[in-house]
Amino acid sequence: MPRLQLYTKILIALALGAVFGLAANRLGFSGFVVAYIKPVGSAFIRLISMVVVPLVFSSLLVGTASLKDVRTLGRIGAKTIVFYLCTTAIAVSIGLVLANILRPGSSLSPQARQRLADGAAGQKDLPVQPAAEKPSIKDLLLDIIPTNPVKAMADGQMLQIIFFAVLTGVCLTLIPPERSGPVLGFFGAVNDVIIQMVHLIMKTAPYAVFALIAAVVADFGLGILAMLIKYCVVVLLGLIAHMLIIYSSALKIFTKMSVSTFFRGFRPAQLVAFCSSSSNATLPVTMECTEKNLGVPQHICSFTLPLGATINMDGTALMQGVAAAFLAQVYGMDLAFSQQLTIVLTATLASIGTAGIPGAGIVMLAIVLNSVGVPLQGIAIILGVDRFLDMCRTVVNITGDAVCAVVVASTEGQLNSVPAPAQSQEQLNAATAQE
Repeated sequence: MPRLQLYTKILIALALGAVFGLAANRLGFSGFVVAYIKPVGSAFIRLISMVVVPLVFSSLLVGTASLKDVRTLGRIGAKTIVFYLCTTAIAVSIGLVLANILRPGSSLSPQARQRLADGAAGQKDLPVQPAAEKPSIKDLLLDIIPTNPVKAMADGQMLQIIFFAVLTGVCLTLIPPERSGPVLGFFGAVNDVIIQMVHLIMKTAPYAVFALIAAVVADFGLGILAMLIKYCVVVLLGLIAHMLIIYSSALKIFTKMSVSTFFRGFRPAQLVAFCSSSSNATLPVTMECTEKNLGVPQHICSFTLPLGATINMDGTALMQGVAAAFLAQVYGMDLAFSQQLTIVLTATLASIGTAGIPGAGIVMLAIVLNSVGVPLQGIAIILGVDRFLDMCRTVVNITGDAVCAVVVASTEGQLNSVPAPAQSQEQLNAATAQE
């Protein structure tokens, strides 16, 4: 009998937890679930919290230091990075706008919302920061610069940690390789260790999902599940809008390639991305489609696409924007404009350090939530549906990489005429063989 995939186990745990929690709600033993089963999920949240700071610092430092090729590629590197950062910021903004308009997390009763917030506040061992203060934009921007980086790490000040990690990575590219090599080797190893730790922690995710969903449904009934469906719809609307409006507009403004030609030629890579939920696993077929079907020269593909798989996570960033606003609504928190700007900045910068592997976005979401004081316990509410959303946002992630490659090649005057699209099945077979 074949072993079940992790996402299958999580979905089964979600369903079983919901059924068990509903039975507890109706039969009157919800107190038992909250007292004795929920701690299993709380342990998972603590494990996720444990890896956030070392993961974001090491991955951002190594990822930023890898941009040393920008100095040799000149204009191509600058255009690529500007495109990726701009589209990521736009993606987060789209997610926040949709979440503020449709308000998927606002349907809980005031009493249920207060109980949920009280439960989050009662978890003293979790790094939940209050969001009562509403600093001005000037203070927000100044506060990005840490006066003591070590204290920023100890306090979990994510924007300050991100700023220091990026600045350190940039400076490593400016010193001789023989001096920077040992530092990069050390933090690269740290990053590998933390990612391996994440893999181990995620093996406990099905049990955590069962425990936490059972506790939430036992306490609040079916209302929390209805909100979860609304959350999924908002994320999907945002992903579709970003891909069809922002990417299509970029193609129309900066290139002469038609939108239909692009999507027809890039479809095989999108199918692989949807199935694998991994930008890294899809990279070979992404490069093949972009070069052969879209006419982008090999030297541009070899820079923009691997870099995009590392730092360009538009779909992930959009999800983080929706999730942060959704969970803030669930907990009855009103996010000020400055706090929403913090989400845009944090999600944009955090996307640089998001590994191109399944489920990595949910770990990076903890950074975004922590930056505005939304309780990390909320991750458990959305974790059960994250696998399907991960499949969808990976499609957006790699599509943004290919659009960037086409735009850069076109603005450099190096976009070749588009040949007839290769057979999709052949490319899928090639991608499967390379995986």
